[in-house]
Amino acid sequence: QVQLRESGGDSVQAGGSLRLSCAASRYFGSRFCMAWFRQGSGQEREGVAWIHSFGPPRYSDSVQGRFILSKDPAKNSVHLQMNDLRPEDSAVYYCAVKNEVQGCTSAPSWYDIWGQGTQVLVSS
Repeated sequence: QVQLRESGGDSVQAGGSLRLSCAASRYFGSRFCMAWFRQGSGQEREGVAWIHSFGPPRYSDSVQGRFILSKDPAKNSVHLQMNDLRPEDSAVYYCAVKNEVQGCTSAPSWYDIWGQGTQVLVSS
């Protein structure tokens, strides 16, 4: 079973930047989706950014233009560069993966492998 580990969460002031990373324990195939989700206190888990191994990244409307998702196939990892952070971006951020798929979705229930999460706190 592939394991995912997130890193890079921290506390920053509004307007600052963070870079989250998600590393897989091993290679898990050539046709996959990797995604970042977040869950604020008392809120549902929501998709932030997702990418298929053969496609461009996609973003939720709330982060479009501020966050950049990139993949590093050589290291079985993806990164989420988060710029112009806002207090409403505060949440636990999770990465997730689904293997052997043709496309991606932002629905949390679709993904079957999850990391433990990393905390992001943005103060005003």
